[in-house]
Amino acid sequence: MAWYEEAVFYHIYPLGLTGAPRQNDYGEPVHRLNTLLPWIAHLKRLGFTALYIGPLFQSVGHGYETTDYRLLDSRLGTNEDLRAFVAACHEAELRVIFDGVFNHTGRDFFAFKDLREKRENSAYRDWYCNVNFWGNNEYNDGFSYDNWGGYNLLAKLNQRNPAVRDYICDVIRFWVREFDVDGVRLDAADVLDFEFMKALRRTADEVKPEFWLMGEVIHGDYSRWANENTLHSVTNYALHKALYSGHNDHNYFEIAHTVRRTNGLVPAHIKLYNFVDNHDVERIHTKLMNKAHFLPVHILLYTLPGIPSVYYGSEFGIDGRKERGSDDSLRPYIDLSEHRDDYEKNPCTALIAALGRIRREWKSDLVRGEYRELSLTTRQYAFSRGRLIVTVNNSDGEAWMNVEAQAPAYVGLLTGRRIESGGGRLNVCLGACSGDIFAPDDGNARPEVPVCTAASAEPAPRPETSKTAEKTEAPAEKTAAEPRPEDAEIPDIPYDLMTVEQLQAVILGKMAKNGPVTESMRRDVLGNVWHNSLVNWANSFR
Repeated sequence: MAWYEEAVFYHIYPLGLTGAPRQNDYGEPVHRLNTLLPWIAHLKRLGFTALYIGPLFQSVGHGYETTDYRLLDSRLGTNEDLRAFVAACHEAELRVIFDGVFNHTGRDFFAFKDLREKRENSAYRDWYCNVNFWGNNEYNDGFSYDNWGGYNLLAKLNQRNPAVRDYICDVIRFWVREFDVDGVRLDAADVLDFEFMKALRRTADEVKPEFWLMGEVIHGDYSRWANENTLHSVTNYALHKALYSGHNDHNYFEIAHTVRRTNGLVPAHIKLYNFVDNHDVERIHTKLMNKAHFLPVHILLYTLPGIPSVYYGSEFGIDGRKERGSDDSLRPYIDLSEHRDDYEKNPCTALIAALGRIRREWKSDLVRGEYRELSLTTRQYAFSRGRLIVTVNNSDGEAWMNVEAQAPAYVGLLTGRRIESGGGRLNVCLGACSGDIFAPDDGNARPEVPVCTAASAEPAPRPETSKTAEKTEAPAEKTAAEPRPEDAEIPDIPYDLMTVEQLQAVILGKMAKNGPVTESMRRDVLGNVWHNSLVNWANSFR
């Protein structure tokens, strides 16, 4: 099996993470890429095996208006810096793929500059699509041309021109020769020419064993792009959408249907690139109405068929929202030293680390194991991957699940609890907004330290349904009751102005209106001390 089929990816947008200026003055190189070297140990600690980083090469702004495909962006450093960075990743057994922006170039690219200077006499007039010397544009070039996304800053390359095709294939050869890169993520692959992609695939097969081509595709039948002749994989935007809206809407049918549909279209040997956020979409922590759903969302990301990927910073549970049409808040500078305690103190970070270890130790099941749906309601979802049973709950309360089981006993890899199965069935109670991954308890399963209260809460006793089993407990001796947050007086002010304690009281009160509040549910609420998270949680009740 190829390395990328088993990979767990980390995604870095380097111009943002290093705090580079928004505009490139093409001055002396500034060695910001070297500041990412400490992140390699961070990736290893969280269980990542591959890095997707980009865009990297010389450009004027956000990186996707390429000026020079063979030169590291001077805001990041020099080619020597990039060569050393990839070598350091390889030394740590991390594969590296670059962003390949081959659909369009920037206006400072040599071929476009020649076109602007020499017009009809340029040797590169056919390098771009639909160049019209009777037209004009906002730059007053005296000609018009096809662009990407309506932005003339991004001039569309004519990928059917053999010279363009040969040039881009030589760029890939250069990247392998100079930087030893392991693959390329193709930007805007859904608008690339298919013959062009076939040429890239032939080049990939030539330059390096298991050189990986992964394309950015939003909608459609993914097998059109990911197949034996073009790309090895594409971005799974369908699952991305289902993972957050399936939790916000309390609708696991959307996620399960998406998995079924994708499995029906894409052959099993094609592993799609799964993600919950990236440099173009809002952070998963921002999109989730109930922040506690961060846990079941990532359990599904790591266990559903495909190649999981985490976008830098999301392992810390940071927020990022598109503002006034800008993506800047999605691509922030992060000082890694400020998160040195997150491995132990941040439940989001601890969860990602635990899932990374589980992915590594149960690779044969989570990579090669058959996906089989076991149980599905709007709020609970269970499936098997090989020998493992994955269960998730998006409800605000505890839930019991009864699913088919093959082993006599199972251990929860996220919680450490051991459950015996009877009659070929496994009865499991899941805490509110939680989940677990159950492995056969054959003595080899090594459970993780519980990663959050939602996952590790002890289940409440299963309610008896038989009339003869009903019992009445003797009343306990009364003791002085401790003050309870849900009994606190709640001021008539907006949630944004409330304290953490007041918000906790609001949430517990709303839960009580929907039914009994268990001790597990109380622990979930009282364990959440993040103000913004509590505000969103309070607003999530209807």
